[in-house]
Amino acid sequence: MDERVTLRSHLERSASQTPLGAAVGDVIKAIAAAAVDLAALIADGPLVGITGRNGGINSDGDQQKDIDVAADEMMRRALRNTPVAAVLSEEAALPETLHPDAPLCVAIDPLDGSANLENNISVGTIFSIRPRGNDILSTFFEPGTAQCAAGFIVYGPQTTLVLALDASVDIFILNRRTQEFVLTAAGVRVAPDTPEFAINASNRRHWHGPVRAYIDECLAGTNGGGAADFNMRWIGSLVAESLRILVRGGVFLYPADARPGYREGRLRLLYEAHPMALVMEWAGGAASTGRRRILELGAKTPHQRVPLIMGSVRGVRDVAAIHEGIEPMFDNSDAPLFARRGLFR
Repeated sequence: MDERVTLRSHLERSASQTPLGAAVGDVIKAIAAAAVDLAALIADGPLVGITGRNGGINSDGDQQKDIDVAADEMMRRALRNTPVAAVLSEEAALPETLHPDAPLCVAIDPLDGSANLENNISVGTIFSIRPRGNDILSTFFEPGTAQCAAGFIVYGPQTTLVLALDASVDIFILNRRTQEFVLTAAGVRVAPDTPEFAINASNRRHWHGPVRAYIDECLAGTNGGGAADFNMRWIGSLVAESLRILVRGGVFLYPADARPGYREGRLRLLYEAHPMALVMEWAGGAASTGRRRILELGAKTPHQRVPLIMGSVRGVRDVAAIHEGIEPMFDNSDAPLFARRGLFR
C-alpha cells in the first residue's frame, strides 16, 4: 500500500488543472491532516477524556456532544492556515471570517452523526469548497453548482476520504503506519442497477404519498410486477450510507415528512446535501429533493434544511417520477426546493 498514490501527490498533480487548483489542494490537505488527528481522538474516545456526553446546543438547535466541539475546533484550527476567506460550520450560527481576501470559502460539518459513537457506528466529516464571490456571506447562498470541490471522511474500521475534485470522485484510505491517505479507487462510478434502498422505515406513517408509493413498490418487488426484488439498508449515518452507494449502488432517501421540524427535510443544504450531491453527480449518480435537483438550490439561511434523495440516476429518477403531478406535501411556494417541476423534466 505504501507504493500507492498519496493524497498529497494526487493534489499536487491536479493543482495546475484550474486557476484555484493549488488553493483548493491546500484546503483539502488541511482537512485531511485534521481528520488524521480526529480519527485518533474518536478511536481513543473515553480513554482520552471524550465521554460522548451532551454539552450545549448548537446554532441550529441540535444537542452538542463534547466530541462535536472538539472536532469543530480541530477543523477550524486547520483551516486558519489555508487560503480560506470564511468557514461556515454546523456548530456556529454564521460564517467565521478567516482571511477576507482569500479565494475560497468552506462549509463543513466537522463531525456528522456523533450520536452514533455511543454504538461504535461510523461517523464522518463532510465539507464543501467554493470560490469566494464579491461578498463573503452571499458566496454561501449560491447554488451548489458553484462548488469547485467537496467530499467526506468516514471514521470507521478504516478512515476513508471520498473526494470530488476535477469532475472525478476518488477514494483514499488512511495508512495508519505512514499517517497518509493513499488512493484505493479512482474515477468511482455509481452502479446503475443495484436493487437496494435506504430509508428509516419507522417513519412511514409520516411520509408524503410519493415517498410511500416508491417504497411500497420496492417492497412489492417482482410479486407486485416490479423488475427486481429490493433489499433495504439503513445505517443511520449519512457518510456511511453515501460510501455504500459509491461502492454498491442503490438509492438513499431522507425525505421531508409531517413531523414538526421535518417539513422541509432534515439534512442541511450547505454542508450535507450540497457536497453529497456533488459527489454523487460527479460519480455518475444524481441527487434530488424529489422535485428539484439539489445542486440547483441556493440556500436562504446558513443552516437551511432540505430533503435528500441520492444514488443511481435510475433510482432518483423513479422517485422524482412519482412526485410529478402530485401537489407538494406542504404549501411552501416561496421555497424553490418545493418547485413543481421534477428533476428530469
